[in-house]
Amino acid sequence: MTVSMATRPSPAAGAPLIAEGRPAPEAKNGPGTARIAGVGTANTEHSYSQRELLDIFGITDPKVRSVFLNSAIERRYLTVPPRDAQGVVLPEAQGELLAKHKRLALDMGARAVRACLENAGLDLSDIDYLCCTTTTGFLTPGLSAHLIREMGILPRTSRVDVVGMGCNAGLNALNATASWAAANPGKVAVMLCAEACSAAYVIDGTLRTAVVNSLFGDGAAAIALVADAPDTAYAPADVPAGAGSPRILGFASHLITDAIEAMRYDWDDVQGKFSFYLDPQVPYVVGANAEQVVDRLLAGAGLRRSDIGHWLVHSGGKKVIDAVRVNLGLTRHEVRHTTGVLRDYGNLSSGSFLFSYERLLQEGVTRAGDYGVLMTMGPGSTIETALLQW
Repeated sequence: MTVSMATRPSPAAGAPLIAEGRPAPEAKNGPGTARIAGVGTANTEHSYSQRELLDIFGITDPKVRSVFLNSAIERRYLTVPPRDAQGVVLPEAQGELLAKHKRLALDMGARAVRACLENAGLDLSDIDYLCCTTTTGFLTPGLSAHLIREMGILPRTSRVDVVGMGCNAGLNALNATASWAAANPGKVAVMLCAEACSAAYVIDGTLRTAVVNSLFGDGAAAIALVADAPDTAYAPADVPAGAGSPRILGFASHLITDAIEAMRYDWDDVQGKFSFYLDPQVPYVVGANAEQVVDRLLAGAGLRRSDIGHWLVHSGGKKVIDAVRVNLGLTRHEVRHTTGVLRDYGNLSSGSFLFSYERLLQEGVTRAGDYGVLMTMGPGSTIETALLQW
């Protein structure tokens, strides 16, 4: 369903914002509550198995090979560096990686946005707000400006870029996007996560970089939000509640200040480029802190974990997923989409949880009244959560 710009209601004064940990009331289609209207995803051109990547990069170290082959990842979309006549991978300078990021993020991002709009029954001209999230490169002007120009999105579109927050950033950006939608009922807000992880790799043979290089893949995911306007029957995407248009009821965050250095993307003087670092204790630190932020999210709605029918957790890695699952008392079935996305795509950074959300909708098991929790983890160290209701 396309929302005509001529008939879309104007923003309501004093529209309620979504407060962290304090969900909106349960009135169906309540004014000022953002609802997910559509989702779309995209990847780069080529997918590789872990064994293929080990062969491409000529990795023979048994410890490094073990890290790759025991990652619970079968395939990842990556754009490997150019190779010489003998098939040896050529090094890429930081400037080349930034150019790769721009090229891949624009291509994937545009395809994800179009897929999202198609899923919602919307057009490019319907977009009123665009939020772009990325950690794998830096652009000034930001990705949002480039997409507006390249895609032909209306220049009057409000925009913001969330840069450098890491794997948790999709929910940080969704919080801001949902708040904008709530303050502007009837208008369309799009949030895009575009992560060209191929542009953030360092190849040096160390176990530190091997862990990172075994995990991440290229991917982009977009989500469209619309808040119901007062005195109108319009509902985003105009679909039955069970088909995939949940309301976003609230958010809750937790910054693990003692682990601020556990995940970081900083400059490597030896390599002359940025390098990502993951502390081996990250899974256990995240797992140990998962309960308090989830319980705080649910307490604001008077819910318990047993009330949640759908769990969509960031595909951060096998150990991270297991730690979160055990600490929250979840079954393997409840995190099936999280592990499925990790298996088929690797860690897609900020957009991973939206790939899981898309799979949940395709499964067709959501029903009106169901609750769902979105959860992402990343540098800070940070855990971000959101509560949905279909």
